[in-house]
Amino acid sequence: MITFEELELEEKILRAIKDLGFEHPMPVQEKVIPYLLKEESGDIIALAQTGTGKTAAFGLPIIQNADASSKKIQYLILSPTRELCLQISDDLASFAKHKPEIKIAAVFGGASMERQIQKIKNGVQIVSATPGRLTDLINRDIIDLSKIKTVVLDEADEMLNMGFRDDLEAILQETPKQKNTLLFSATMPKEVLAIANKYMSKPVEITVGKRNAGAENIEHVCYLVHSKDRYLALKRIVDFHPEIYGIVFCRTRVETQEVADQLMKDGYNADALHGELSQPQRNVVMNKFRSKHIQLLVATDVAARGLDVESLSHIINYNLPEELEIYTHRSGRTGRAGRKGISIVIAGMKDKGKVFQIEKKINKKFTFTPVPLGKEICGKQLFHLVDRMEKVEVDYSQIDPLLPDIYRKLEWLDREELIKKFVSLEFNRFLDYYKNSPDLNAPAEHKSTGKTRGDVHGFTRFFINLGRTDELKPNTLMGLINEFTGINDIEIGKIELLKNFSFFEVDSEFAPAVINAFKDKSYRKRKIVLELAESKGKESGRERGDGKKEKRSEPKRFDWKRDKHEGKREEKPWDKKKSGREKPWERERTGRDRKRKER
Repeated sequence: MITFEELELEEKILRAIKDLGFEHPMPVQEKVIPYLLKEESGDIIALAQTGTGKTAAFGLPIIQNADASSKKIQYLILSPTRELCLQISDDLASFAKHKPEIKIAAVFGGASMERQIQKIKNGVQIVSATPGRLTDLINRDIIDLSKIKTVVLDEADEMLNMGFRDDLEAILQETPKQKNTLLFSATMPKEVLAIANKYMSKPVEITVGKRNAGAENIEHVCYLVHSKDRYLALKRIVDFHPEIYGIVFCRTRVETQEVADQLMKDGYNADALHGELSQPQRNVVMNKFRSKHIQLLVATDVAARGLDVESLSHIINYNLPEELEIYTHRSGRTGRAGRKGISIVIAGMKDKGKVFQIEKKINKKFTFTPVPLGKEICGKQLFHLVDRMEKVEVDYSQIDPLLPDIYRKLEWLDREELIKKFVSLEFNRFLDYYKNSPDLNAPAEHKSTGKTRGDVHGFTRFFINLGRTDELKPNTLMGLINEFTGINDIEIGKIELLKNFSFFEVDSEFAPAVINAFKDKSYRKRKIVLELAESKGKESGRERGDGKKEKRSEPKRFDWKRDKHEGKREEKPWDKKKSGREKPWERERTGRDRKRKER
């Protein structure tokens, strides 16, 4: 294992590294630093997970190479969020602790622009910025990028996911052609590759670990539950890990706030972080979380981007992200600096396919674990309480004067009874809550619930009069279901899109809500017709007003290749059955019959 001294860093920087307590470079630092310290270094694409030491990998060479005699901006680091922007700025200041002549500015939204402008006008060599605020300052002619030597795109995939592509391209066009571009990313989607191809010249690719793979020291665990039990499963997982310190990821702001509110209502040390919080509110939440006054941070992906919090024990995916690459970023927030971490997925039955896709992406297997039963949780909490009791520090000077009265009060209790009472005093909440608690584990495969009317293994099948001609897509249909019902965690089963109509399945528990929600609704100015349907090839039962079932066969399409040998022919527009019009010869015959009757 090599040391920082072997990387040819100057003495002042080595002293700063020693002050920070670092002894050996991490793999990405070991590969990137020597390359950037060369006289003729070029462009770099560095693929490494979040929390693997990327800031020091580009930051230490930048501090060493910066020209303190010039007041022009020489190095620009772009990152997706204000938190990461500030974190990079703080880290660079730490690396430059013994080089006070190196000036660094953080440029980001949500803070005083005047203060940032003043700092830039005083002269800085390094700017850490978010794309939005930087673009604003460029348009105001405050920032001049004409002397830039190096541009660093940190967490490039995140910036593109957040919609900063136009800003990035506008910024890069303001920089000189003769510069180095360093692109750091956890994953390499096609959007990042497009930026690299357009703005980089023969970049050297440095990969730490396998491309797009997850960090090696993170364990991936999956709990399979029914959607309606997702929150109960979350509580059990948290209770089973009494020392948990982590982030719970949700898909939407509404869901994030709801889950956080419910956790706090149930007595958990939690709070929410999402885009609707003001910057002061966000700062308060993050300060509490960093100081561990909050045990669980419930967050959206956008709000949590750029958070750099050490020693997270767990990441909990309350829902899997829409883009599977985001899972890599979520899980990468634990298991940092060589520590072990656990990434948990609470998956519905229809999420299993996504879980297997994630396994392929991160090149690691999930451990499918049963949701803990009440008895197991109580046992875990009990021993946690005993451990705390063993390690508690006693202030004898305060306690000793009170002991005689305490002994008199408790002298009627023997040792065993005394222990039971003290344990129960702290522990009764769990015993009462988990007494006769049900098993939340979903079966490995769907089982029929015995329900009728199209219920297939716990899912109800629907017919809808929208199809590909209406530009209907699976994600559009799921969006309509969520929007009309106002419920975000309905399990969606198989979706079958046809030309003029479609079929889809939902969790049978939510079937009545779906039927009611789609009444009198329209899509692209077309009135929606939603009906119950049975599995393929069967008739559906549609309830009539009198309670009896009205039979309706699913629409059939004519397949010439399939049906031509069976003597079938395709129905034509003039067929009475399809068009509702009589054929010409039928009208003529009907007219003659009418005249005969008149005679």
